[in-house]
Amino acid sequence: MRPELMKNIRTVEPYVPGEQPQHKVVKLNTNENPYPPAPGVRDILRNMDTDSLRLYPDPTAEKLISALADHYGVGEDQVFAGVGSDDVLSMCFLTFFNSDRPVLFPDITYSFYKVWAELYRIPYECPALDDSFRIVREDYYRENGGIIFPNPNAPTAIYEELDFVEDILSHNRDSVVIVDEAYVDFAGRSAMELIDKYDNLIVVQTFSKARSMAGMRIGYAVSNPELIRCLNDVKYSFNSYTMNQTSILCGVEAVRDTEYFNESIRKIVETREWAKEELHRLGFVFPDARANFIFARHPQCDADELFEALKKHDIYVRHWKGGRIGQYLRITIGTREEMEILFDFLNKYVKK
Repeated sequence: MRPELMKNIRTVEPYVPGEQPQHKVVKLNTNENPYPPAPGVRDILRNMDTDSLRLYPDPTAEKLISALADHYGVGEDQVFAGVGSDDVLSMCFLTFFNSDRPVLFPDITYSFYKVWAELYRIPYECPALDDSFRIVREDYYRENGGIIFPNPNAPTAIYEELDFVEDILSHNRDSVVIVDEAYVDFAGRSAMELIDKYDNLIVVQTFSKARSMAGMRIGYAVSNPELIRCLNDVKYSFNSYTMNQTSILCGVEAVRDTEYFNESIRKIVETREWAKEELHRLGFVFPDARANFIFARHPQCDADELFEALKKHDIYVRHWKGGRIGQYLRITIGTREEMEILFDFLNKYVKK
């Protein structure tokens, strides 16, 4: 393209999602839940009045907001909903990160953070994780234009306890701190416990992982009413009708069925702990996994070669080439049957 045309076009290196193969595979590469959504979601889809789809959806997503507020014991004015947590996080970047000072997030983390910062021309710095892939809290004690980090972190699966999160919050009272909790349901206590104590805290979660609804694209933020109002102001300036009717109604049913939710998490955590034992037995090393995936390497196996060998056998995991994580594979926790297929292959590959 001619330079004259390019000079006013915004360019950015995009986020690269995991592969979505269209043929039948053992799919352990995108951290999806291997179990179906709550039964009530299926019932909504079967019985939905499709004539209503000619109408715009409720721009406030009031039914879903109300269900989430009841579930977490907060006010409806403390909840914001969007099209997946990516949409919610993008809105947060636009709304809260407008300083000349750099936004801080780890060097090894969810790679969309860097994409949004560059797309919106937000200055940022990436303090390095330590040799154990843990966040160094002291790196976040300095002046900044905001902080964001996942807990558990991705792709490392490391979870930091609530006192760690609170320490960062207490050292940054004049900055907005966003805790991205896409995987917290598999890990431990949520930072939502700190919402009333810290007016600079925003907690973002998703329906894509523990609630088995990645295809519906539902995410949400919980904070104090003032920060949620600011988010809504940006949303209504950008797109009033972000959530479709189907997602709103299905989301309500997913929130209501806590028994199914807890059982799904139990099965995944149980399979995860068994998979960790199997990986250790085969000689893999990895940080303690507290998400629905394991971030592992084998000292005697090249990660790229193993990744390609798995793929040839229709077993998909995630691999980032190069850098500090170049010898690691991120393995999503599937069903017990899917994980047994993985380990049948690994037993032969590692011992060959």
